[in-house]
Amino acid sequence: MWCVIMHEWSLAEAVVATALENAQKNHLKKITAMKVVLGELQQIEEDIFSFALNELKKETILEDAKIEIVVQEAVFKCRVCGHEWNYRDVLKTLDEETTESIHFVPELSHSFIKCPKCGSPDFEVIKGRGVWIEYIKGVGE
Repeated sequence: MWCVIMHEWSLAEAVVATALENAQKNHLKKITAMKVVLGELQQIEEDIFSFALNELKKETILEDAKIEIVVQEAVFKCRVCGHEWNYRDVLKTLDEETTESIHFVPELSHSFIKCPKCGSPDFEVIKGRGVWIEYIKGVGE
């Protein structure tokens, strides 16, 4: 469990650092709102991530910002047969150790997931991977 908490915390630190860097580049004296997108494949514990963001934004120009967190569904597409499916379709077939491995290293999904239609492990992640800031709103100098 501690590994999961530290993972979410380090992702939150990266988001806050990126937001503050962006604010500085754009001469913002205060960030008022921000939208963060979590790719479902990352399997981020949203409560832990949100708590970390709220703690890390204290005593910064982000302190009063409204932060919206959205999870983007992970969708895969088979390179062999063209079939598309989502992560939730295969999640129930994976054991806890496998899902934890994918949580920390999403690239491992290719080792454990196969196309449900043709069985090929050759697929691409269409969406739902990564963590990013979709927008930042603020007040300039």
